[in-house]
Amino acid sequence: MEDPPLAAIRKRLAGQLSGGEQQMLTIARSLMGNPKIVLLDEPSEGLAPVIVQQIAVTIQTLSAEGLTVLLSEQNVRFAMHVASRAAVIERGRILLEGPIDTIAADEGVRSAYLTP
Repeated sequence: MEDPPLAAIRKRLAGQLSGGEQQMLTIARSLMGNPKIVLLDEPSEGLAPVIVQQIAVTIQTLSAEGLTVLLSEQNVRFAMHVASRAAVIERGRILLEGPIDTIAADEGVRSAYLTP
């Protein structure tokens, strides 16, 4: 995979980057050692929707290329968009886990996390 879209900003200091650019930089830095698994903690937090979509595409691309991505995310819709499997954890206990389609179809999950 090409690096996340950072070429246009590569000469700027990290502190001068937007939140989305910093998140993409964090992902790119985590890939430098060619890991087999990468943990992303709240990658969509505080970002504009267009940047969240870019992060989603990056995660899906990494996954399609065989990298295991472990995602900790409170944005349920985002997580369900990029994940193939999920675990619903509440107060440190796993309430439900399995393929994303099974989780998304669960009425308890739908009413607790997916209704407006």
